[in-house]
Amino acid sequence: MKARRKPIRGAGQRRRSAQTRSRETQSITPPIPTSFRVGLGNDIHRLAYGRRLVLGGVTIPSKKGSVGHSDGDALAHAICDALLGAAGKGDIGRHFSDRSSKWQGVSSLLFLRHVRTVLDNAGLAIINLDCTVGLERPRLTPYMTRMQKRLASALRIRGDQISIKAKSGEEIGAVGRGEAVRADAVALVCDLRRTLCPHHSRSADPSVASSAR
Repeated sequence: MKARRKPIRGAGQRRRSAQTRSRETQSITPPIPTSFRVGLGNDIHRLAYGRRLVLGGVTIPSKKGSVGHSDGDALAHAICDALLGAAGKGDIGRHFSDRSSKWQGVSSLLFLRHVRTVLDNAGLAIINLDCTVGLERPRLTPYMTRMQKRLASALRIRGDQISIKAKSGEEIGAVGRGEAVRADAVALVCDLRRTLCPHHSRSADPSVASSAR
């Protein structure tokens, strides 16, 4: 068989190709300068008898608890991922490997404290967190305030910067069958290096104030 000859491109074709590439490059919209960054996190843990149920740093009386390498706090883990995502710093597995015995059985509030340090080093301040926990039973309403306080303390923010909602699975899926607990979190942070956030200053940030003393 005769080898096919590649068509010879003339100068005109090369110019048109270069012009096409130039137009495509120009059509890419540059990012809009902003001080705000958003992150999304979620986590799910299997439930089993004989385990503790820990959510938001609070141990909740329950026949079943979450199975995990640490304390299995799905809410804290979802918040970690949301904040790390907003900061562009990977996910919880990158910072706390489940293959390391160092983190086995530890409180996930330690993870939140570490994540807050990551944000501080990146010049980011937490504006607010919006979280939802999916759990069939028990009801979480009696524990919401304690969870909010524990999380706020670990992250060194005000309690009103964290919103926690609880939803049942309506007997649908792993959550609805009481086989798992799921948590989702959305985080809004502000880049203090770019500009001070509206209604937010370094002096109003508990972490900045404490480090200045």
